[in-house]
Amino acid sequence: MYGANAEEATRFGLPCGGTITLVLEPVTSRSRLADLLEAIERDRLVLRRLDLETGTVALMPSGVASRVEFDGQTLMTLHGSRERLLIIGAGQLTEYLSTMAQAIGYHVIVCDPRVEYAAESNVPGVEFRTTMPDDTVIELSPDPNMAVVALTHDPKLDDMALLEALKSSAFYVGAIGSRANDLRRRERLRLFDLTDEQIGRLHGPVGLHLGARTPSEIAVSILAEMIAIRNGVKVHQTHAQRAPGTIRECLASA
Repeated sequence: MYGANAEEATRFGLPCGGTITLVLEPVTSRSRLADLLEAIERDRLVLRRLDLETGTVALMPSGVASRVEFDGQTLMTLHGSRERLLIIGAGQLTEYLSTMAQAIGYHVIVCDPRVEYAAESNVPGVEFRTTMPDDTVIELSPDPNMAVVALTHDPKLDDMALLEALKSSAFYVGAIGSRANDLRRRERLRLFDLTDEQIGRLHGPVGLHLGARTPSEIAVSILAEMIAIRNGVKVHQTHAQRAPGTIRECLASA
């Protein structure tokens, strides 16, 4: 363990005074690295559980948000698909959100079938799609490493994406709009085959309440809420939300 005292903290560059615990695992046939690499190549989200006493490794499909958990005996790590953000609708807000999301490691996909918006979208590194929003969500098959944010203000486009995204395992689904528009949106969604629990997963109005007004400020509020939810941090919401559980919580309920 490094950083246990002031001298080591300075030596290893830990000015916050925290500690680092290193787990050294000999690579053996029980490590199952080939199986893990195969799952990663297939873009699957996999939980790897290592028993430090026996060296035994278990691999299992995962639907949780936590990436690393260690209790001194068992090390559990999450591997697989890169964090993705699907944004429905191009525009100035999308440009800010795309740029910020890429800065923290997200692969960003923007979907907008409107020709006039597609022609103006030009954010380096962003994947752009002109397919219909519901088809795009289905094709991307959102997993717990993916967020979906609807920003068009057009129910014909936003609602199409939300109908599919709320049924998926995406860790975050949000939609822009006022409180009044959000209530009307939820009423529309109830006309389809969504349960109250699924509709309750919707983050709307999207983003943390920061008093944001400009597109750049709104982008900050959206990304801040995504980070909080991704890390299992409870944030105040107008509507009840269910934050993603830890690895242990999900294993206990499996």
